[in-house]
Amino acid sequence: MLSATARLIRLLSLFQAQRSWNGADLAARLEITGRTLRRDVDRLRSLGYTVDSTSGVAGGYRLGAGTALPPLLLEDEEAIAVALGLGNPANAEGDIETASMRALAKLEQLMPPPLRRRLDSVRASVVPVMRSKSPVRLKAVSFLAQACTDRLALRFGYRNHHDATTERSVEPHRVVQTGHRWYLLAWDTVREDWRTFRLDRIVGAEATGARFTPRRLPHGDVASYMEHALQVSPYLHHATVVVHAPPGALEAYLGWVGGVPEPIGDHATRITTGANSLDALAVWLGCLPHDVEVESPKELADHLALVAARLGKAAQRPPSHRKR
Repeated sequence: MLSATARLIRLLSLFQAQRSWNGADLAARLEITGRTLRRDVDRLRSLGYTVDSTSGVAGGYRLGAGTALPPLLLEDEEAIAVALGLGNPANAEGDIETASMRALAKLEQLMPPPLRRRLDSVRASVVPVMRSKSPVRLKAVSFLAQACTDRLALRFGYRNHHDATTERSVEPHRVVQTGHRWYLLAWDTVREDWRTFRLDRIVGAEATGARFTPRRLPHGDVASYMEHALQVSPYLHHATVVVHAPPGALEAYLGWVGGVPEPIGDHATRITTGANSLDALAVWLGCLPHDVEVESPKELADHLALVAARLGKAAQRPPSHRKR
């Protein structure tokens, strides 16, 4: 039978896994009587934990919100996973990294020596490779996340690729972390469309005081939408084209640019794509061995006409030049 101290730790662990328990089930898991369970619950209460109880045949216990933080109870594998995550918080820097390092130091102090040695061996063999660090601050992440939860409209300045700032008014939906990047997914009330904003480019975000009713994402869940948006949104120029070929025939070419293929029947594909110049889009479209229609923007269609004219001249046989 477990000692009284071991039972308390085991009881807390069970409450962390499931906050509400039937009394009989909880006693059975601990292999104790109902009377001993009541004494153990009273001991937890004396230590500052809030444990609510209900009487009757189906009575039970529930761990409530107390004034003291319960000790961290993790299995070995869970502790190592948390420690590795704290040691490399999306390759962050600034106060996010500082807070992670403080939490990691506290976690390591709670680890028994064998587990700490195991963590050191894992850490020595795991090498995270990231291209750059995110300068996003923890305060900004917390503020934007709270605005999403409370459904508070925001306004802020947003710097684009050329470092020019525009004023934005949005209804925040979710804060999203992808690798070393942080994004705010929001409905832009002026442009009347969904937009993704890099947190490191948001300037002076503040709540307007207005509340809003959440909107439905056009691509289902947040992960699906972000996968779709991040293939296109980072670029300066965006385009939608229809290629007269099935998606399978375009696989070798879709790796050249970011794009989202959408089958249209059996013999055509609509592609939403982007690039940092119209020339790049023109080169990609010109290399496709299939007929193409440009749906948007008009600037791309005009640019293709200019490129086609130049290439037409280049394809003509040049006049002979004799050396004098």
